[in-house]
Amino acid sequence: MDLRERIAHSLRREREAVGISVSELARRAGVSKATVSQLETGAANPSVETLWALGDALGIPFSTLVDERAAAPRLIRLGDHAGVPSAASPYLATLLSAAAPGTRRDIYLIQAELGEPRRSLPHRNGTTEHVVLISGEALIGPADQPELLHPGDYLSYPGDAPHVFEARAAGTSAVLISELR
Repeated sequence: MDLRERIAHSLRREREAVGISVSELARRAGVSKATVSQLETGAANPSVETLWALGDALGIPFSTLVDERAAAPRLIRLGDHAGVPSAASPYLATLLSAAAPGTRRDIYLIQAELGEPRRSLPHRNGTTEHVVLISGEALIGPADQPELLHPGDYLSYPGDAPHVFEARAAGTSAVLISELR
């Protein structure tokens, strides 16, 4: 199942589990009804921002909409993954591992290029983000006080407050762990 099919299936499943209409989900997420309908039929490629907004509106983590559960060992080669791009900045988020039921952590590979920073609205209350910069250079963290990270640097910060990821060098990449307590 490709990424669009997984999103379509997961979005419809989660919306129906909450018992709301496409129109109500669109209203809660601040996106158009047409966008939700197209995503549920697999006819659209969503942005990171759209998926976060839908996840927040449904009360679920982003990962629930994109994860492909597998019982066997799972290898994701850098060139073979399907990430979700940002609509506002040169930023691609690839879910590497979603939290298992009953746990609350997701692991992402972030790839970012020079350009507009990726500005994130607060996630669910109690979210903490952990970042290890792999390559490049980036300003990361709370929107009002980001830190400049270099390869190997680690930073944790509240994900339930506005935050930013701004590549300061071409080919910037990081591992991001989103944890909900």
